[in-house]
Amino acid sequence: MNGPSGETLGVDILVLPETNLILVASVIEPMRAANRISGLDLYDWRIFSPDGAAIETRSHIPIPVDGPFRPGRETGPLFVLSSYHWQRSATPQLKMLLSQTARHRSVMAGIESGTWLLAEASLLDGFAATTHWEDFDEFAAAYPQIAAVRERYVIDGKRITTGGSLPTLDLMLELIRRRHGYSLALEVSRLFIYEQASVSGETSARPSTGSMRMADPRVGLAVRLMEETIEQPLTLARLAKRVGISARHLQTLFLETIGVPPHVHYLALRLNAARRKVIETRLAFADIAALCGFNSASAFARSYREHYHESASETRRRLRAGA
Repeated sequence: MNGPSGETLGVDILVLPETNLILVASVIEPMRAANRISGLDLYDWRIFSPDGAAIETRSHIPIPVDGPFRPGRETGPLFVLSSYHWQRSATPQLKMLLSQTARHRSVMAGIESGTWLLAEASLLDGFAATTHWEDFDEFAAAYPQIAAVRERYVIDGKRITTGGSLPTLDLMLELIRRRHGYSLALEVSRLFIYEQASVSGETSARPSTGSMRMADPRVGLAVRLMEETIEQPLTLARLAKRVGISARHLQTLFLETIGVPPHVHYLALRLNAARRKVIETRLAFADIAALCGFNSASAFARSYREHYHESASETRRRLRAGA
């Protein structure tokens, strides 16, 4: 799902009967959030069922679809979603359609039990793949030609597989990061995932990095300090001192845990906060710069353009025109 980040990416989603509602949301909602946060149509999607009928989820909440799955020569990504009793949908016709469309698709993704359907259509042969942990051993035994790995999700070239609903959310955040950068992926994650505040007696929840998990509590503390000091950013040395480790050690922990150095994460937090103010308020850009920890309006303008490929004034003009 790589490509020009400013172009709309069309995604086709094939949902099988008895799929969990949260699994469908885990694919669609991050794309919707990316569109909303960016103010751009970064993603578009169509939902299909095997026969064109609305999908009856396990929650008894039906999902309307755009029609039956009858692919032509579409080249966009195809996500195959399934939770329970995938075998009932694995008809010779559907497997044939999947094999035919795979010749043209940039990506084929098996989401949870959708992995089994791709495997049945021989579309994972020679690839690494994963599936739900409850079925992993059975899957590995059934398809020795597939390199089964115990991961939350696996991206192996043109094949993607996931092991459940929350791993699918992890996957979508990673795909957004690869296509649009760390800042947008971080903000999408913070939109959905909250963690309880650690201060005793405080009951409010705070936005967090969510599925960008903090495996080390020192990194988690550093991230919280960053979130609390957007207006007056701490230097790396002061941040590390507050956490109780050296600046070099903190930098290493960030790279190991999040995959980016501390200054990249800090800047993403500040720019995302600034972009929200650009979009949602009428504050002057100089005021926004000061509120988000930039030394000057010109420094803010340079960083904003570098990250979002447009100026703050262009963002406002574009959204006004769209409205």
